[in-house]
Amino acid sequence: MEIISKEGKELEGVLESICEEYNLNKDDFYYHYTEKKNGLFNKNSIYEVSVVTKTDLLEYVKEYLEELLTNMGLEVNFETKLREDTLFVKIYSDNNPILIGKGGNTLKALENIVKQKINTELNLRVYLCLDVGNYREKNQKRLERLAKNVAKDVVKTKVEAHLENMNAYDRRIVHNILTDFKGVTTESTGEEPNRHVVIKPE
Repeated sequence: MEIISKEGKELEGVLESICEEYNLNKDDFYYHYTEKKNGLFNKNSIYEVSVVTKTDLLEYVKEYLEELLTNMGLEVNFETKLREDTLFVKIYSDNNPILIGKGGNTLKALENIVKQKINTELNLRVYLCLDVGNYREKNQKRLERLAKNVAKDVVKTKVEAHLENMNAYDRRIVHNILTDFKGVTTESTGEEPNRHVVIKPE
């Protein structure tokens, strides 16, 4: 994986320079920067920027998962794609139930391990969605149905409803599906891992 490093006096200027030099758009990559003060009375700043393209990071995730799961004795194949700011990796294995775990707990743990790896090694926080077979896809449809049904009840009763605790990705599904739902608003509340969505009457 290629990590592009560059520094300059203005963050936007450094990013534009990277785009021009490597023929990239800002939507093509993730970046991390550190600001260093220098000069008399530390009035001047130098921005050190590290850039990783989304396609490189997706390949990095795939290779890391392949090594991890092969060491667990599983035979795996992957399907990967990028959608806006989210990295999607679908895993096909010879033992999907082991990878999913009860209530998707093993899958969530695996996702957290990969995110932590990216954060530790590259200092990046990214949206990552791991799926095994079509487990997450089915779960998304379940969440969308649940959110709409609860929202209908909230509109009727005018009483707010608290949904089950969910990870950030699942909460986004609920927020997105109810964005244009008339008569309700949504907000996330609570502290991880007990953060959940509240559906409120308008």
